[in-house]
Amino acid sequence: MADSTDSFSIDMDTNCFHDGKEHLIKTANGFISVAILGDPDKPALVTYPDLALNYMSCFQGLFLCPEAFSLLLHNFCIYNINPPGHEWGAAPMSYDDQALSADDLADQVAEVLDYFGLGAVMCLGVTAGAYVVTLFAMKYTQRVIGLILISPFCKTPSWSEWLCNKVMSNVLYYYGMCGLVKELLLMRYFSKEVRGGSVIPEADVVQSCRSSLNGMQSINVLKYLEAINGRADITDGLKRLQCRTLIFVGENSPFHLESLHMTSKLDRRFSALIEVGRCGSVVTEEQPDSMLMPLECFMMGYGVYRPSQLNTSPRSPLSPTSISPELYKPESMGLKLKPIKTRLHP
Repeated sequence: MADSTDSFSIDMDTNCFHDGKEHLIKTANGFISVAILGDPDKPALVTYPDLALNYMSCFQGLFLCPEAFSLLLHNFCIYNINPPGHEWGAAPMSYDDQALSADDLADQVAEVLDYFGLGAVMCLGVTAGAYVVTLFAMKYTQRVIGLILISPFCKTPSWSEWLCNKVMSNVLYYYGMCGLVKELLLMRYFSKEVRGGSVIPEADVVQSCRSSLNGMQSINVLKYLEAINGRADITDGLKRLQCRTLIFVGENSPFHLESLHMTSKLDRRFSALIEVGRCGSVVTEEQPDSMLMPLECFMMGYGVYRPSQLNTSPRSPLSPTSISPELYKPESMGLKLKPIKTRLHP
């Protein structure tokens, strides 16, 4: 990786991220890449992606959804943190480098906030990234005003997840980002419906993700995987969170039960669960449209929310004159909206 202690900026080429700047920041546990979208004078939204993904491959679907992206960009400056070595063009880490833990990753988030002079922020994390930002919120309670978690977990890995992760670790070490690893990751991310099969072709979103995995450095993915596979059970600390939490989970996600368990352990007064039908773990890519209205409702509880003045569709909650109570019914959203108090699990 770069040996300079200074940050650098790169203009992103992709149209979706045309105004983004990418900074490489030195932390106590190595360099970390952060891409910034929006006006730095606005409240901060920090994102953290799932295993083997970076901010573009994990959140591109959400950002390509015009209404959702307008909602986020109108209310926030978005600080997209890539896991160590997950940015495009990253150099491979050394096998001899000290292994990172989930705690190290959470501490890096705090260092990113310090670098940019940020106070309390909103956090958006997907699966492994959701664990990292939740751990960050538990360790630095005064620095998080809200959590938006996609298919999260809070316990140590189940035997099946641990075994799958160990298989991926060994294959990554010996063979790199080969076909088997990519198939296991795609099963982690997406529902069977979009992964296709012998008759149904693979959806575009899966093909795009498969292509993005080719650009990942296997050793860098291995280190993130080992950090998450060695995670601690943070269930007991969830009730001490001092922020509101919105959880999305795909009902076909491998982490569906883990997400329901986590939801049941949060303070039900400040938490809500949305199950997205026919969807895998990475809701931001597979069904980003389903997140729009719940996100707006969630943000209405904060002083950061400002309705967008863009010309939007009559169904869009971004248009102040178009809001109707009917639009907030779960049936209209195509979701099963379940406040925690109505769906408890032991």
